[in-house]
Amino acid sequence: MRTPLHCLLPALLLALTSLTASAQDDSQQIRSAIENYLRKQTAGLPGQSSFTVSPVESGGRTACPALEVSMAPGARSIGRTTVLVRCHNATSWSIYVPVQIKVMTEYLVTTRPLNQGQLIGESDLTIQTGDLGNLPNGVILDSAQAVGRVAAIPLPAGRPLLVDLLRQPPVIQAGQTVKVVSRGATFEVSSEGRALSAAAEGKVVQVRLNNGQTVSGLARQGGIVEISF
Repeated sequence: MRTPLHCLLPALLLALTSLTASAQDDSQQIRSAIENYLRKQTAGLPGQSSFTVSPVESGGRTACPALEVSMAPGARSIGRTTVLVRCHNATSWSIYVPVQIKVMTEYLVTTRPLNQGQLIGESDLTIQTGDLGNLPNGVILDSAQAVGRVAAIPLPAGRPLLVDLLRQPPVIQAGQTVKVVSRGATFEVSSEGRALSAAAEGKVVQVRLNNGQTVSGLARQGGIVEISF
């Protein structure tokens, strides 16, 4: 005997309501897992951090007792980025969810144009506040990372200062007369020569000795080039 359609309709509506509620519960579980993950990720960031999570689409996923959240491969750690949510159960699945992480913090910009090789002082810098996610990678937040270094390229005024745009100042200049100290386990020999290039502390520099021989060593303060054996 066939069951009349009007008798089946309540059961169908109940099943549909149950599926909708299950999808909503699943989406909320995923969203909560992402929010917990982002709270931990942003806890140690400088300045004031906040984040927003895009709506999680429902899509026939099986219930998952434990979700694993991570940054998507190749994604940025701040700004507009994406997280990967995985479920490792009998029917494993994964989804990508867009998020935005804002980090409002202070950073350094130049107060005036700087020439290549110019030594940077406190007066060459000023502080601005902005979202770290909108700034280039390697922007300098602490003046201790910039003062006493030199500009690697000409820098215009008002430019965010980046680590890659600065160099350690040279401790040896090209053409400078230097003392070459050769050290081994049981000996130390000194000689003099002329540096063939400029070099910062700990960098390799070539020296032409007074006898015409060219050697390489590490630049040190006080016009010393160190060669270790």
